[in-house]
Amino acid sequence: MARLNSYHLPHHLWPGQEELAHLQGQEARHLLGVLRARVGETVRLFDGLGRHGLFEIVEAAGKSLARLRRLSETIEPAPSRGVTLALGWNKAARRDWLLEKGVELGAHGILFWQAARSQGDMPHEPKDSWLDKCVQAAKQCQSAWLPRLEVSHGGVEGLLRIAAEYDGCYVLYEGAPIEALLDPRRLAMGRSLVVLGPEGGLEEREAARLAEAGFVWASLGPRPLRWETAALSCLALAHHAQLID
Repeated sequence: MARLNSYHLPHHLWPGQEELAHLQGQEARHLLGVLRARVGETVRLFDGLGRHGLFEIVEAAGKSLARLRRLSETIEPAPSRGVTLALGWNKAARRDWLLEKGVELGAHGILFWQAARSQGDMPHEPKDSWLDKCVQAAKQCQSAWLPRLEVSHGGVEGLLRIAAEYDGCYVLYEGAPIEALLDPRRLAMGRSLVVLGPEGGLEEREAARLAEAGFVWASLGPRPLRWETAALSCLALAHHAQLID
């Protein structure tokens, strides 16, 4: 059976037990206008919080609204482990690409923070375009979960305020001993926060403050890695460790 097209229906719009689903906006326009789906066809809906199901189109109102009847539904439990990347804010052309790959590799969260060497000012809240990019990636890889998108202001101190939410906190720092390689087995245990600086790296005082607060310095090897390469290396290590655990 061919893979069904997936559409994002936010959690607050998910239908009750006997209700029809109402797909609107950009998702409906793609379904009805671009793909020209018709009444009777089946699609997959997901809310990004573990709930997904098969739905049959029962009514189409132009190209802006589709009403769908639930055929089946699955609820995947919230992951008990996973990696949240805390990425120093960058004017990186690869940010969208990183969000996409983060979804594919099962990132639990992606958080941007204002580091001393960050380029430009970070927005006060996550942008809608970031969520859109994650949704598109989740459709492609059939993930039922979207990463939690956050921004953290206040520099290193902002990171320390959220550290208690995690079982393990790590900071990738070029001053870490080469032998202090990031251990994928630890990333597969509980929820981990991995801090990366922006292009140009962390300042020494930032790395020292994190270590003072209990963050473990870690390395990805002797070669300097680009921002997005280091981020994806962390996720790939965790993804592989979870698969073989």
